[in-house]
Amino acid sequence: MRKFAVILVLSVIIPLSAFPEITLGYCLDKAMENYPLIKKYGIVEKTSALSLSDINRSWFPRVGVYAQATVQNVVPEFPQALKDVLVQLGQEAEGLGHMQYKTGVDLSQTIWDGGVSKAQRNIERASASERKAELDVRMYAVREKVMDLYFGILLMDEQIAQTENTISLLKANLSLMESMLRGGVAMQSDVDMLQAQLLTMSQQLISARSAEGAYRDVLSVYVGENLDNKTLLKPDATVPALLESARPELRLFEARQRLNAVRYNAVEASVMPRVVFFAQAYYGYPGINYFKSMVDRSLSFNMLAGVRIAWNIDSFYTKDNSRRKLSLSCDDILADRDIFLFSTRMQTASQTEEIEGIRAVMADDERIVALRGSVRRAAESQLKNGIIDATALLSKITDENQARLAASYHEIQLIQSIYKLKNTLNR
Repeated sequence: MRKFAVILVLSVIIPLSAFPEITLGYCLDKAMENYPLIKKYGIVEKTSALSLSDINRSWFPRVGVYAQATVQNVVPEFPQALKDVLVQLGQEAEGLGHMQYKTGVDLSQTIWDGGVSKAQRNIERASASERKAELDVRMYAVREKVMDLYFGILLMDEQIAQTENTISLLKANLSLMESMLRGGVAMQSDVDMLQAQLLTMSQQLISARSAEGAYRDVLSVYVGENLDNKTLLKPDATVPALLESARPELRLFEARQRLNAVRYNAVEASVMPRVVFFAQAYYGYPGINYFKSMVDRSLSFNMLAGVRIAWNIDSFYTKDNSRRKLSLSCDDILADRDIFLFSTRMQTASQTEEIEGIRAVMADDERIVALRGSVRRAAESQLKNGIIDATALLSKITDENQARLAASYHEIQLIQSIYKLKNTLNR
């Protein structure tokens, strides 16, 4: 008895595990992870980190090593009167040599840059945020493609199911008609008509399965795994409670505004002076002490250090225009944002109305299917009694099939319309 129970449980579990169920949310998440564009997020982060590192290194000491040799046609020398005095004292005064050469090191360290490096860091961070927001917008467009494929498969599945049901009805009635033909109460043309319709429905079934397979293949590419023999579940059909947009485009507009704000600060920093500590050391001729070098032309070690204040006033000429350009850019971003929100509101209103219209149509679907089924069953009974022919029965079977297809289509259309609304609002 225990062995029988184990076999019974396995017989139930194995078929269920062979056809795992897939949800729309799972497909959307996997598509986001699998889409090649996702790699660009890492590229943006790494590029931004490198740029920030370069900006921070602007505070590192700057060291330059050089060597030079020059020939001058005129050099400083003692006045003739002073030369005569020095000669009388027994001191030769040749003046500086025309050949001059030295090798040395220059060192500079920024003490204050007027806020330029801080502005550059803020610009880089804001630019990275803008690039990520642009990627978010591009990635969001993938969601709609995945949703269209998902609902396309659901529609094809419903069409396949209804076509298979119709084929079963046709086969049952064909068997009945063949029996009636053998009894002499039906004509061969009636049998041929049912067989022709059965072949037509079989062709439709093949076409529906082919289309469903094509949809699955494309969705499998987006998801990154094989979806064959996996059941796609119908999503929950709940209208969002809040009909306000939360689309990534809005975050992109905000990121662009922040980028303009930090660029404005950079304009302010560009007109500030810079304070730099510097030091120079060299070995060569002449030295800093020119008087000594005029008397003694030997090489010497020399060094000097100090603080330099540099103020480039060129930025003052373009400061006002730069501000106006940034202000106009902000106005342009706000205009794009208003246009986007206006379009979203119009689309939301249209989709909400579409959902209500589908619901109104669906109110009678169940009743129509029941009536069409009742008429078809009555027609089958009438066919047995010889009241109607095969043509009339086929008409009733077709009507019932169309009613069932329409009901299934309306159900999936409602869910799809709700998810289109969710996608429009990002809710």
